[in-house]
Amino acid sequence: MQTIRYGGGKGRMFFAPMSLTLLLTVLGPTPGNAQETVADGKRVSLEYTVTLEDKTVFDSNIGKEPLVYIHGSKERVPFFSKHLTGLKVEEAKQFAMPPEDVYGPDDPERIIEVPKDSIPEDRRKVGEKLEGRSPEGRPLYAEILAVKAETVVIDTNHPLAGEKLFFDVKILKVETVSEQQ
Repeated sequence: MQTIRYGGGKGRMFFAPMSLTLLLTVLGPTPGNAQETVADGKRVSLEYTVTLEDKTVFDSNIGKEPLVYIHGSKERVPFFSKHLTGLKVEEAKQFAMPPEDVYGPDDPERIIEVPKDSIPEDRRKVGEKLEGRSPEGRPLYAEILAVKAETVVIDTNHPLAGEKLFFDVKILKVETVSEQQ
């Protein structure tokens, strides 16, 4: 390997450009390098903005902590991950997802009546949003549609059921996950 000494021979070396290119080729890309692409088993960090059809921003992490996940993992897989395979660091992509691929369509069978006393008295108002957890720990949402003499009519569809969502995603980092992690 050709080196050029500088600094009065005090042990500092400068690799000639051809040699540095050869060194990088032999060593390969480093984790998080722009050459890394999103693929199964890779840890992906990204920023995103989600908008509704009327251009209302529903959610965004820009200026906050990035979303980090293992691509292809069954543990916590963003439902939009299939759109990210093959992207490189600093690449961005915009795509839309129909309701069926996100929170599902509005299901009229999810409008139910519950006993009035199962809703706290101060929350029994039309339009009131309720949140809870299923026995398995999944988040549950409901909106009060009507308050009757003995029951409360609630819509248990997810608030975004029936909505087409628009994603704007930018890949910030892609890393190979070691066996110990």
